[in-house]
Amino acid sequence: MTGAPASAAGGPGAPGTRGAAGTSGTRGVAVTGAGAGARAGAEGGPVVAGASGAQGQKTPPGGKLGAAAVNQASLWNVANLLTMLRLVLVPGFVALMLADGGYDPVWRAWAWAAFAVAMITDIFDGHLARTYNLVTDFGKIADPIADKAIMGAALICLSYLGDLPWWVTGVILGRELGITCLRFLVIRYGVIPASRGGKVKTLTQGVAVGMYVLALVGPLATLRFWVMAAAVALTVATGADYVRQAIVLRRQGLAERRAATEEAEA
Repeated sequence: MTGAPASAAGGPGAPGTRGAAGTSGTRGVAVTGAGAGARAGAEGGPVVAGASGAQGQKTPPGGKLGAAAVNQASLWNVANLLTMLRLVLVPGFVALMLADGGYDPVWRAWAWAAFAVAMITDIFDGHLARTYNLVTDFGKIADPIADKAIMGAALICLSYLGDLPWWVTGVILGRELGITCLRFLVIRYGVIPASRGGKVKTLTQGVAVGMYVLALVGPLATLRFWVMAAAVALTVATGADYVRQAIVLRRQGLAERRAATEEAEA
């Protein structure tokens, strides 16, 4: 779009000025099919018509390269940056947790701060990705890895220091890894949605582990035991529910495939 008057381009009937919707371009206004390029026209920039755009309009030089650059830049959105921050916090958390033998209250407080930041970013990155359409392939893979990495690091450090029994760490991490593998096994039949119980489980786990990371004594130390007990119970219960959903989903998928095969053979 050069901004030249319509008369210079041969008047309203000149080729290339009428879009697929049948409206003609005028000075300072870019017209494309299905409303594409409205923002670019308003800013005075080049406009490339979509599938229903103006006839005879050519892709400007470097258009494909520019589109590739935009797609590449989309990786660096705020949701992915929060996920990357969570991944970077994992080794930092471990270093703080084990500093000075792992029992210094000050270092444990700093470790709790790193853990808290990681859990908060876990809440916001997914919300931002869904709300502002920032979902990327990197985010789909890195987000669950970051979630399990920070939780796994905290549980292993606590068990290593003797603050948490190893069987608790084994139950929680075994459930998380098992459900992840289960999702991949049944993905050909459908997706197992995240349940409300799973979200409550994640919140309870985060609170319980955070309380264990802090060097608590007295009644708070007793309270954290019961919070962790609730987290373990929710972990087992929601894990069993996911297994049930996977079995139902597989049966439905197999039934639909048999019905489709019988219909095709009929």
